[in-house]
Amino acid sequence: MYKVGVIGDKDSILGFKAIGMSVFPVTTSDEAIEVLGKIAREEYAVIYITEQFAKNMVSAIDQYRDDRFPAIIPIPGNQGSLGIGMMGLKKSVERAVGADILFRDE
Repeated sequence: MYKVGVIGDKDSILGFKAIGMSVFPVTTSDEAIEVLGKIAREEYAVIYITEQFAKNMVSAIDQYRDDRFPAIIPIPGNQGSLGIGMMGLKKSVERAVGADILFRDE
């Protein structure tokens, strides 16, 4: 059975434990990269990473972009959103459709 994991600062991710997700509190981006590498080799289908750490580990996340598992998804931390998750979604849609259909100005 596949699992769901969350990587980020303790205050931002502790609530995810209450709904059955595995949480991995980290304090540095280097630690987050190490944890990502470790749990990506295990049976994690989805790994959420707070945007505050995801912004400093783009190359580590990109290693898994074309793999079926794990899906790595940036989420806002308790400091708020940096817009990384929405920009990733925009790029994915543009790649699939060939045009920006989400953020067009009308």
